[in-house]
Amino acid sequence: QVQLVESGGGLVHAGGSLRLSCVASGRTFSNYAMGWFRQVPGKERSFVAAISWSGFPTTYQDGVKGRFTVSRDNAKSTVYLQMNSLKPENTAVYYCAEGLRMGREASEYNYWGQGTQVTVSS
Repeated sequence: QVQLVESGGGLVHAGGSLRLSCVASGRTFSNYAMGWFRQVPGKERSFVAAISWSGFPTTYQDGVKGRFTVSRDNAKSTVYLQMNSLKPENTAVYYCAEGLRMGREASEYNYWGQGTQVTVSS
């Protein structure tokens, strides 16, 4: 049974930073691409960033390029999302997801974590 567990969310002031972590278990982590998505109430889950099984390449939503960095440590079965220069509009529940390829659509991922809340105050 694949499990993804996110952590690292919280409350931060605008301009601050957070690092999200997602630990995977249940199958060989290094065989799969990983993605980060976010969701606000009343809206669909939207793509944030993704990383291939090897760590390269990566891809980002345009609005987070240069501020967010996705990385992974296959030895620890963990994917990270470093978020810098946070803005109030980045407030959302952030989810990690595992899939066969590095896609930008939620439908391309097979397994999801429970989400972690990120709140950015102005």
